[in-house]
Amino acid sequence: MDAREKAIVWLHGEVKTPPFSAEARIEIGVLLRRLQQGEKLSMPHSRPMTGIGSGCHELRVPDKRATFIDKDAIVILEIFDEKTTKTPAEVMANCRRRLGAYKAAVKQGGA
Repeated sequence: MDAREKAIVWLHGEVKTPPFSAEARIEIGVLLRRLQQGEKLSMPHSRPMTGIGSGCHELRVPDKRATFIDKDAIVILEIFDEKTTKTPAEVMANCRRRLGAYKAAVKQGGA
């Protein structure tokens, strides 16, 4: 990894089958690599998730995940299979909790 690239921090979940197809895993890898290199993604690949926190985005691949882009890392907060057009309240709450814990750890120098 180039020194200018952001690390990827997984707080929950993993990209595997099921639920991801081989094609989805490749697409996720490509999108995460583009983010690591500093590219800003927008629709249809990413949308802001301000209900979780400032700087949070949802990567939009057949199954989605909430992602927070920090100055030094790309933080994966959740991976789940979305079955409706609205993100479940439990997922939003888990993401907010995990993001808070991540930010606290970074502030204390532990992440």
